[in-house]
Amino acid sequence: MVAKETKPGLKKIPPYWYPYTTMAKGRWLGREILEVVSTEFRDRSMEFYRYALESGVTTINGKVAKPDTLIRNGDRIENISHRHEPPVTSTPVRIVHHDTERGFIVIDKPGSIPVHATGRYFRNSLVEILKNDFGFEKAYTVNRLDRLTSGLMILPLNAALANTVTQEFMNGRVRKEYIARCNGKFPEDEVVCEEPLLTVDRQMGLNIVHPEGKHAKTIFKRIRYDANTDTSVLHCRPMTGRSHQIRVHLQYLGYPIANDPIYNDTRIWGDKLGKGGIDLTPSEDRAAPQAPEHFTFDPSTNPESLHKGGSTSATTAATGGEAAAETPAPKLLPRETGHDIGMGSPVPLSAEAVGIITRLRNMKDEAEDWGRWRDVVFRAKGQLSPHGYSAIPLPPQNMRKRGGPAFSAVQPTTTIEEDGAAGAEALGANQLTLEDVAKLALGTPPVSETPVPSAEALVPSAAPVFAASEPVITDAPAAPGEGMQYCPECFVPLHPDPQPESLYIFLHALRYTTSLGCFETEMPEWAAEGWEWQR
Repeated sequence: MVAKETKPGLKKIPPYWYPYTTMAKGRWLGREILEVVSTEFRDRSMEFYRYALESGVTTINGKVAKPDTLIRNGDRIENISHRHEPPVTSTPVRIVHHDTERGFIVIDKPGSIPVHATGRYFRNSLVEILKNDFGFEKAYTVNRLDRLTSGLMILPLNAALANTVTQEFMNGRVRKEYIARCNGKFPEDEVVCEEPLLTVDRQMGLNIVHPEGKHAKTIFKRIRYDANTDTSVLHCRPMTGRSHQIRVHLQYLGYPIANDPIYNDTRIWGDKLGKGGIDLTPSEDRAAPQAPEHFTFDPSTNPESLHKGGSTSATTAATGGEAAAETPAPKLLPRETGHDIGMGSPVPLSAEAVGIITRLRNMKDEAEDWGRWRDVVFRAKGQLSPHGYSAIPLPPQNMRKRGGPAFSAVQPTTTIEEDGAAGAEALGANQLTLEDVAKLALGTPPVSETPVPSAEALVPSAAPVFAASEPVITDAPAAPGEGMQYCPECFVPLHPDPQPESLYIFLHALRYTTSLGCFETEMPEWAAEGWEWQR
């Protein structure tokens, strides 16, 4: 019998203006904010990030931050952005168990949903779904799953129990059992992998086996081998809790998870697919980002260059036979030279690791229809003009919250357009709680998404901050090229919808045994004997 894949739909959140605040991180100190933003984020082009900063949408301690503003210790950074959340699966989060007496829930998380708000995800994160859809205002995520991983999570609903369960996980007293489907015919006998793991690129979430990494141990046992797909279903017991532990250990053993987009692609890793690890010899070689072959940029139009192809030195002939004068070389930011790769790594990267990260980035760009390289429409527009916030002075330094949403969602009394820099400097304002944000997001009408007739006709609509309607559930992704190409609010190039089957991997948290009891989910659909899927 051959089991076929059943395709879920997509859950989409209409875009909305979202103000966020954070405290300066250690790795940002002493650096210009444009360098930090362009290094930490890659969704938009270098040119757009400079344009956004010059529009005044980012403040530091309540004052407008310009591209060359230095970040210092203790700085509070506020930013307003038009949030386009990626679609997630329409498969709902399921409550497996709710213990009202002891105060915890056990849930079955679908693949594609991140646990916390991160990157472009907010309302489509597990914490917000539990709050908005189930009414759990505070759920403590003591154990976490990767965004692409599905399965069991235990979430205490009070701080005391959260501390107890956290200690159990940290001390290895929780028995964790996972199911995976990997490439090839896995050995029949039990296999133990104890290779240390290290995160070498935060943006791409890349982990490798490295002697400087943290100790990790996983025990694998084959359940069955399916010859029709040349894949094996495995029972996995991670004895430690490192990031991507099961995925990287399986790759190292030569049996990567069958549909893993990071660790199972020969275009990224080559024919060996990372079996036995990669070369770790440090290398300082880097290369500037290259535009895809089908894009033709001259030096003045490349959105990934802030210096428009100017040479690092230039000579100007002086009159009267005098010697040519040399102009100072422009300051190139790390992202322009490729040296942003490895900036967040705790160890020097090898040439092979740099190549892997570069290819991962290029594949992400391709999956998003090269939106970063299409990021040019904003050039024809005026400054970004977020709306719907109030201008209230920052509270004293010792009374400021350390992160989360900021600003009020009432109509503004002062705006950048009305009062120039004065209005912009007042952006750092009223600090809302996450609960306030959720209520505002749920209670306001949807943001209009209409086709963009031309760059000149792009005018932001009058929607309040946090404007986001109820999620939209679709049976299938929009066809490539369907609808508009750019957002009329923030001019971002829009990405094609992902295929629902690409939103998860064949890795599922099946069973946890803790002091609270033993909890488990049903076996995932893809673990059925003879199961086939669209590759």
